[in-house]
Amino acid sequence: MKNNTYHISGMTCQSCRSKVHKALSAITGVQAIEVDLEQALVSIQSEERLVLKDLNAALPSKYKLSEIVEIQKINEVEESEISKWKQLQPLFLIFGYLLGGSALIQLQRGTWDEFMLDFMGLFYLVFAFFKMLDLKGFPDSFAMYDPLAKRIKVYGKIYPFLETLLGVLLILRIAIVPVLLVTLLILGITTLGVIKVLRDKKSIRCACLGTVLKLPMTEATFIENAIMILMAIAVLIEKL
Repeated sequence: MKNNTYHISGMTCQSCRSKVHKALSAITGVQAIEVDLEQALVSIQSEERLVLKDLNAALPSKYKLSEIVEIQKINEVEESEISKWKQLQPLFLIFGYLLGGSALIQLQRGTWDEFMLDFMGLFYLVFAFFKMLDLKGFPDSFAMYDPLAKRIKVYGKIYPFLETLLGVLLILRIAIVPVLLVTLLILGITTLGVIKVLRDKKSIRCACLGTVLKLPMTEATFIENAIMILMAIAVLIEKL
């Protein structure tokens, strides 16, 4: 004797319950059926294992049976997505403050190029700050996806200081063109590593805000790098 329990969608009343019970009872080999309207579950006892496709074929089109395992997987995926976005909240908040701060600085001047330079400068300084909170752990985390940091260990160690220097130079408007070229180089390398991780669907931590904030590697990491790269290209076009 086989016992199987399924989730059922489409039932809204006792009449639905009766229709489901009657339809499934008519299937050859079914010995007993229990339909739980509140829990949206159907338990079936049968002589042999029944095929889910055949069970659904016997039901009116309004109703559909699904294996409990499938429902659990769907719930796990949904919870994972919610958890991922919740973890990314600090990143979104920081971006919001960077945009707002850059806009306020440029309130009087109101030039787009100056806004982008301020945004990139503040971006470097804020992101470097979080990396500085764990200078020992950052290089290993960064090397998980950055190709250059993976090959040259010292690069990961000096990276927070490099970001700090680039941020200061941008804010002070010193050596803008060289700074933008370095930005394209280092963020271009990192972005290639991020793309590879996303393409391979690896689950690793993003070190963009250091190791203190446990951020997952997601498309948001690619977007933040892409924004910086596009801003650097836009200002370079204007400067050259």
